[in-house]
Amino acid sequence: MKIGFLACPETMPSHAERRGDAFEHDLQMAALRPAFAEGGMALEEIEWRAPLAGFAGHSAVLLGTAWDYQDHAAEFLAKLEALENAGILVCNPPSLVRWNMDKSYLKELAERGARTIPTIWNEDPDGTAILAAFDHFDCDRLVVKRQIGAGGMGQHLFARDNPPASDWRMGHPAMMQPFLPAIQNEGELSFVFIDGEFSHAILKTSAAGEYRIQSLYGGKEAEFLPSEMDIEAATAIARKMPGETPIYARIDMLRADDGQLMVMEAEAIEPFLYPVQGPDLGKRLAAAIAKRLS
Repeated sequence: MKIGFLACPETMPSHAERRGDAFEHDLQMAALRPAFAEGGMALEEIEWRAPLAGFAGHSAVLLGTAWDYQDHAAEFLAKLEALENAGILVCNPPSLVRWNMDKSYLKELAERGARTIPTIWNEDPDGTAILAAFDHFDCDRLVVKRQIGAGGMGQHLFARDNPPASDWRMGHPAMMQPFLPAIQNEGELSFVFIDGEFSHAILKTSAAGEYRIQSLYGGKEAEFLPSEMDIEAATAIARKMPGETPIYARIDMLRADDGQLMVMEAEAIEPFLYPVQGPDLGKRLAAAIAKRLS
């Protein structure tokens, strides 16, 4: 039984100039491939832009490391829908991807009771909008992110005493948030769920002088043993996601001053699932896929 692992060219081992974080692709494949093989499934890397005929014989596809989708959102979604229409199990399904692709889903989670980071949503903020956001949040530092974005790419960190130039524009629909020191103090906490069940947690910390926690920017990760209260907080977010239970999801959270967790993102498209910190990840995911296919 063939299972496709969707990737972008820059994460594929055959690419001449791989991304700086392509090693995460290798770690994930190394963890998943043997476990899938034990379950009678052959996990194969395949570029998500491959012609539909290239997916012939595949029973399912995992979204894997399709880490350029944010710049090709409509094309990516159309390919997933085409795969689903061809009778291939898409994990996670296009309906969930459509909901999860634009981070404005955080508004919906908040309406369902999730605690989120205060956010101003703007279709294309300029320097004036940034200055107004400083006043709105009464903060000295401001993080500006793309609404459709991944991997910390295209983010900006502005200081009140060093705002953007007067002619600056984001160029994308964006979300503006006050910078929260917790990201540099404790770090970002990620909770991995497989088929709705908590699997493992990770503490991600930034390099000195940096606030982004991704490996591309020198971020580090370590196993994190969460309290039952922390697991319950993350589980509550995972259960607020629409539709059927995702095959996999990663809930990224930040601790507020009162010790409670706030959701930063609920990743259900192509999250790195940190197999080093979750040694049972391969078996868990293989079992979940086999269950769906049966």
